[in-house]
Amino acid sequence: MTEFQRLHQTRDEAPGAGTLFAAICDMNGILRGKRLPLAKLTKTQAEGIRMPLSSIGVDIWGVDVAGTRLTLEQGDQDGLCLPTGRAPVDLGWTGQGTSLLPMWMRKEDGTPYFADARYLLADVLSRYQAKGLRPVVATELEFFLLDPGEGSVAPALDKTGTPPRAFDNIYSLEELSEASGFLDEVCAMAAAAGIEVEAATSEGAPRQFEFNLLHRPDALKIADDTLFFKQIIKNVARRHGALASFMAKPYEGHAGSGLHVHFSVIDEAGRNIFDDGTDRGSDLMLSAVAGLLDCMGELTLSCAPHLNSYRRLCPGSLAPTAIAWGYENRTSALRIPAGPQQARRIEHRVAGADANPYVVLATILGSALYGIEEKLTPPPPVGSNAHALGLQSLAKDWRQGLEWFAASPRVGRVLHPEFAAAFAACKQQEQDGFASRMTDFELLTYRLSV
Repeated sequence: MTEFQRLHQTRDEAPGAGTLFAAICDMNGILRGKRLPLAKLTKTQAEGIRMPLSSIGVDIWGVDVAGTRLTLEQGDQDGLCLPTGRAPVDLGWTGQGTSLLPMWMRKEDGTPYFADARYLLADVLSRYQAKGLRPVVATELEFFLLDPGEGSVAPALDKTGTPPRAFDNIYSLEELSEASGFLDEVCAMAAAAGIEVEAATSEGAPRQFEFNLLHRPDALKIADDTLFFKQIIKNVARRHGALASFMAKPYEGHAGSGLHVHFSVIDEAGRNIFDDGTDRGSDLMLSAVAGLLDCMGELTLSCAPHLNSYRRLCPGSLAPTAIAWGYENRTSALRIPAGPQQARRIEHRVAGADANPYVVLATILGSALYGIEEKLTPPPPVGSNAHALGLQSLAKDWRQGLEWFAASPRVGRVLHPEFAAAFAACKQQEQDGFASRMTDFELLTYRLSV
């Protein structure tokens, strides 16, 4: 009997006890898999489970994507889902003893299936490793607590004595205090799952919060942790009578939620290659910045994968619209934070909280490596409002984002072509799904006016 099984023996009489979710992460960042008895843990760790290759690339509604041609055309063949090597983690699902065994998908012949975004990121990291380099990464994850009423986007925690939920209230200690039970439970569950949380803050919109994860020289684990942390937040929120939403922008008049990424790169001796002893940063850092800027427009879709994502990327906010960089400038897409020179790093501010963390990290790190390999030089840094300078912009909407992604020859260099093709097909089907629906606003506009 494993240590994990012994720890769960005391909870076997609870509903759902002694069960296991063996799951992969699909291209939209949603966990999908099977529910197994805990007694199958050892066998599953050794042999894995089988799921259709198409299941990694279903659309946001969980429907097979016709454009991948994996279902009817190829008989919906199975892939082999194998454990990632991480022990089962309790992410707080209802029913004690129900934990997650993380998995990733290979093809029948044993080769990686790069439509699995975890393998996509591993592929990018292998290119760094071949050069004796390793990224050091941290994520900042924003989200909203919503009232659990069906279809509602009203802020949660609307009780006597709490800050009015119609107001912005950034860095509010009152909001942090009111949510302390929820925040404490999230942090406790994260620690038990091996996720290192640095801080929590009250953000700029009503009942919006942010957690920061610690920097670590293991980008694959940071992506895992970010994915698992989102699930912990959702599950704990339900127990506290709220819904946690990672929608990029649920409110028209308030800030959206981002997934900001901080990263540097160390060499085999552990030295930060972005640090040259000056506040400017090294030539290698500037080349990484240039690569990120060069690829940013074409890869907007990786960081803004949904219709709602582009409502966050609008002028007049701290979410970026211009392809720009600057020192201590939060209006730019790339920010070089101040601080000790040995900690010199890049903050990438484009991705929304709705994006897949594996795809986001693969895109950022792959673009930076492209700049380093090509010895690119960035334009001058921006020291004022980047929105107002007439610079080249990110994709202005979802349709343009997909068009740029699908047409770019550089996307296949930064991201594995097998992933790029499947991701484009998935996003096309999602766009078609929205385009086929008639909204109330459309009816209101045209019913009598034309």
